[in-house]
Amino acid sequence: MPSDRLSATFAALADPTRRAILARLALGETSVTELAKPFQMSLPAVSKHLKVLERAGLIVRGREAQWRPCRIEPTALKQVDDWLEDYRRLWVERLDRLEEYLRELQAEEKKRGRKQ
Repeated sequence: MPSDRLSATFAALADPTRRAILARLALGETSVTELAKPFQMSLPAVSKHLKVLERAGLIVRGREAQWRPCRIEPTALKQVDDWLEDYRRLWVERLDRLEEYLRELQAEEKKRGRKQ
């Protein structure tokens, strides 16, 4: 169900460690060991974070002999972006209307200043 995927994605992104892992994976695929280096946590703890990201569809883990590379799923955030687009459009429209209103107020202010 799409909304369940979206909920899983937001839940996965709610944790700063998982966001940091995604930021690292945006640079290219790497191993769990490399992903764990900047964090003061065990490999099993990092693996738990990776499982959450994987269940949300944000990453893919492969298997190449002894190496288990992780990589970001490039289209993973598309659903989030699509969901946010309606809100983005709403706020752009509101800010455009606000800008127009402020211009009208400034024009009125200039007219009043000339009359005095």
